[in-house]
Amino acid sequence: MTHRAIVTGGSRGIGRAVVDRLLTDGAQVVACGRGERPADLPGEIGWVQADIGTADQAEHVVRRSLDLMGGVTLLVNNAGVQVEKDVLESTDADWDLVVNTNCRGVFAMSRAVLPWMTERGGVIINVGSISANVSDRAMALYNASKAFVHSLTRSIAVDHGPAVRCNAVSPGWIATGMVDEAFAVAADPQAAKRDALARHPAGRLGTPTDVANVVAWLASDDAGWITGQCLTVDGGLTAGSPINPGLH
Repeated sequence: MTHRAIVTGGSRGIGRAVVDRLLTDGAQVVACGRGERPADLPGEIGWVQADIGTADQAEHVVRRSLDLMGGVTLLVNNAGVQVEKDVLESTDADWDLVVNTNCRGVFAMSRAVLPWMTERGGVIINVGSISANVSDRAMALYNASKAFVHSLTRSIAVDHGPAVRCNAVSPGWIATGMVDEAFAVAADPQAAKRDALARHPAGRLGTPTDVANVVAWLASDDAGWITGQCLTVDGGLTAGSPINPGLH
């Protein structure tokens, strides 16, 4: 299938890698983000400036995408934010920031595109996180928001199949700005990074392209019998015991 795809948070990191991979695969793509169109975004990619954390903006993205492409067969809910705080430190403003984007955004985009997809077929892929299952310290709202994404993924698959397949990818430590911010809050950021690398059987952190490759496969007909799943993409990080002789 040649997809007509929406990718949220498509200006950088994992989202941009997904945009580039889908374009390489021959898809039509509309990306969206809070800022203006990135200067280096290929001309054939549509761009909608919007904050998908509000329902009306999510609906605007879908309407504009339908105008540009004539349909939407793939939605990649990638946009996400994080706040490096525990529960006691987190404010109501932090809640609004994280929940509006990571939870409401995924929900609102999915709800906006489902009427079209349930009649004609489609695929939704949500970008979750291993943090939904194994909590990172001082990331309380982010961890909880990704658990929501995983659960919503299963609900969409159950409620809207077989017309719609819905899966999530659960990245581990991916070399993006968000990971750099997480290391920065450690007492010794360089030591924290060395520790993280030592815990990966694959011997490295992931790249946005590693995740984009899995998204492309889940979107393809080769994954046609896979739905309601949260596929871990973490270089083996969560496969091992925290007791790691290689750390000493």
